[in-house]
Amino acid sequence: MAEHQVVVAGAGPTGLTLAGELALGGVDVAVIERRTDRDLVGSRAGGMTPRTIEVLDQRGIADRFLAEGILGQNGHYAGLFFDVSDLATRHNYGLALLQYRVETVLADWITELGVPIHYGREVTGFTQDEAGVDAAMSDGSALRGDYLVGCDGGRSVVRKQAGIDFPGWEPSISCLVADVHMTREPPWGLHRRGGFHSFFAFDGEDTVRVMVAEPYVGIAAEPTLADLRAALVAVCGTDYGIRSATWISRFTDATRQAATYRTGRVLLAGDAAHIHFPIGGQGLNTGIQDAVNLGWKLAQVVRGLSGEELLDSYHAERHPVGARVLHNTMAQTALNGPGERTDALRDTVAELLALHETRTRIAAMMCGLDIHYNLGDGHPLLGRRIPDLDLQTPSGPTRLFTFLHQARGVLLKFGGLPWDFDITPWSDRVSMFDVYYNGTWQLPVFGNVAAPTAVLVRPDGYVAWVAEGSTAGLSNALDTWFT
Repeated sequence: MAEHQVVVAGAGPTGLTLAGELALGGVDVAVIERRTDRDLVGSRAGGMTPRTIEVLDQRGIADRFLAEGILGQNGHYAGLFFDVSDLATRHNYGLALLQYRVETVLADWITELGVPIHYGREVTGFTQDEAGVDAAMSDGSALRGDYLVGCDGGRSVVRKQAGIDFPGWEPSISCLVADVHMTREPPWGLHRRGGFHSFFAFDGEDTVRVMVAEPYVGIAAEPTLADLRAALVAVCGTDYGIRSATWISRFTDATRQAATYRTGRVLLAGDAAHIHFPIGGQGLNTGIQDAVNLGWKLAQVVRGLSGEELLDSYHAERHPVGARVLHNTMAQTALNGPGERTDALRDTVAELLALHETRTRIAAMMCGLDIHYNLGDGHPLLGRRIPDLDLQTPSGPTRLFTFLHQARGVLLKFGGLPWDFDITPWSDRVSMFDVYYNGTWQLPVFGNVAAPTAVLVRPDGYVAWVAEGSTAGLSNALDTWFT
């Protein structure tokens, strides 16, 4: 039986990101993927939001993705578009980039880090004991790991085999989505007249992405080109001369979340932990951010640097984030419904989004920039993502995110505080730097904050401690997150 420290089930964006995070943390990790190669059929998810671009920038790989996609400074809430260019982030834009391209870049990255991806195999079951997990593979082989992480999608075999409940809401609508060739140019963008539908073209692709709502009739057969044509005729009066489709899929607004993200040595991330209507492009982004939250914690536990209780913080922090995504996607789905009453509600929400405060709050939520983990009371930075400041150091100027490239903790001293604290006991997982910054500290939605004299930043980019005139509390914070 082959052995690894961590086995990741699923080579989608979440699983690939998690594998990279674990590799940076010094963990022997292997990825299992049921597809026979990297090829992903269909365009699927369409892009990244600012916080996801930030976390990739924290690892020094954001430029790889930016070079592949198209930038845009508009976000939307239920198809009501708003500007994100004034959000307090270096990446004040979204990135249009199809999922197969995202996966290609991530797969190249983890291959550089030495992570094997075993294609053509799927976890079919597992048993766990006090020392590890034995995972059975679809080809009759087996892998043993200290931990198994299910990143295997909404129908997750790992979640089902673990017996983790998946409560939520049953579907109320159904949509067809497809990549097609057309003989007539459709009306581009998102539309509701006659029924919810949209047409988008992606740079470098020779197909049109079509999405159209259809009556929900319960369990249905695999969708066909005839189904797609019929749905378009029903809402548009024409199918715009669809000749062929390279991919057709059907999805609903079923909304569910795993009751727990961990049971023993088995964990869940991405769609295996939460599913929802894919409005606003939040699924891929939430999954990648799950992985960045989990990766460094699991790496420390596997390496014996931290106790298993550190893994409890993964569920404690990410489950509320997932629940909020489910909540806002259900609200958006309702706003997309038919009828004059819903039209009136949508007009009211549009008026609210025209107000600065409302727009910035909704924009920050949809962009993942307002996430605030409950790490206790104190400075407003505590539990929030650290801004990517332009810093001065004794060796020259640098951006703050460069200190996070190796997925280590970072203690930044901004000067002005008498310093006699010794971080030697944590120096194999926390780096300390003397830096200088004279600008304004600004957080999305919250606004300007008092400049700290020192901050402890976790590997995922969230602030774990802020100096309040002394080093009081620093030892406890270091013990909490790095021991």
